[in-house]
Amino acid sequence: MKTVPKHVLVAGGGVAGMEAAGALAEMGYRVTLVEKGDDPGGHLLQWHALFPDRRPADEVRSYLRKRAGHHNINIITRTTVEKVRHHPGGVRVILSGGTEEEADAVIVATGFDLFDAHRKEEYGYGIYDNVITSVDLEAMFNRGRLEKADGTVPSRIGLIHCVGSRDEKVNNNHCSKVCCVTAVKQAIEIRQMLPSCEVFCFYMDMRMYGPYYEELYRESQEVHNVNFIRGKVSEASVNINNRLVIKVEDTLAGRPLKMELDIMVLMVGMEMAESGAKLAEASGFRQGINSFLESGDHHYGNNLSGIKGVFYAGTCTAPMNITDTISHARAAVAETVRYLKA
Repeated sequence: MKTVPKHVLVAGGGVAGMEAAGALAEMGYRVTLVEKGDDPGGHLLQWHALFPDRRPADEVRSYLRKRAGHHNINIITRTTVEKVRHHPGGVRVILSGGTEEEADAVIVATGFDLFDAHRKEEYGYGIYDNVITSVDLEAMFNRGRLEKADGTVPSRIGLIHCVGSRDEKVNNNHCSKVCCVTAVKQAIEIRQMLPSCEVFCFYMDMRMYGPYYEELYRESQEVHNVNFIRGKVSEASVNINNRLVIKVEDTLAGRPLKMELDIMVLMVGMEMAESGAKLAEASGFRQGINSFLESGDHHYGNNLSGIKGVFYAGTCTAPMNITDTISHARAAVAETVRYLKA
């Protein structure tokens, strides 16, 4: 008699969700991948190149699309997981619209939201035309054109680190881990596209986690002449010449600084996804002091939810880069398979 494959539902179709779904499908499990957007891919869909080697993001997207294209995977888009509840027969899942699914196990991979830069009113995002976010800058790289709002070429660009991270005023005390290295990568890309453009990074501390990150930081200075100023920007305005003017305290020089910029780029950090927070509240998942999902144990149970049959993968638990997200998803798969075989 043929055995019916066990069913795993994956909540979230970003990097972690696609990797987890693909790995489970290859092992013969029946997988339902639930994605809130029009297509799986998450925030990776917006990216042009990846740190530390400036690899084209489309290479990783292609890898993940192939993983999620396995015949054992059923993809449901424009849908969110609203609630999960363990019962003796497995896990009952309620989807948006009231549809119910039964699964033998669930992997929560709801990911993160990018910080809304409008919340930092002192930077003028949405008020001044040439204040953009790191995501907006990636879109310019994708188009192959880096220009001001009026179509002219910028001669000086400033990148502001830690926007929405390490900031008590917006209730985000955590470090998003990827903002510093993203700023360095983008600064190099700006210099490569516009060799005559001056580029300044304004940082609190340079937190270059990961292999080759420090080397990338040195390359940005020694090869590409990117300037780094340690200090937090306090405000931005526009002068009579329609140039941005920022005020910053240079903490290394010990003096205030005022500088004109053509474009100011806000390096927005990661927050717990709104959809993940709603799922946590409805399902009884614990959230940590940084609002991300609290795993069963920080050392040897990082994928465990504390609810039988439910596991966590990726940035729903903490900010991560793509490499760590994929590794975390694979660990979630291992925990899920061990549970299903028990």
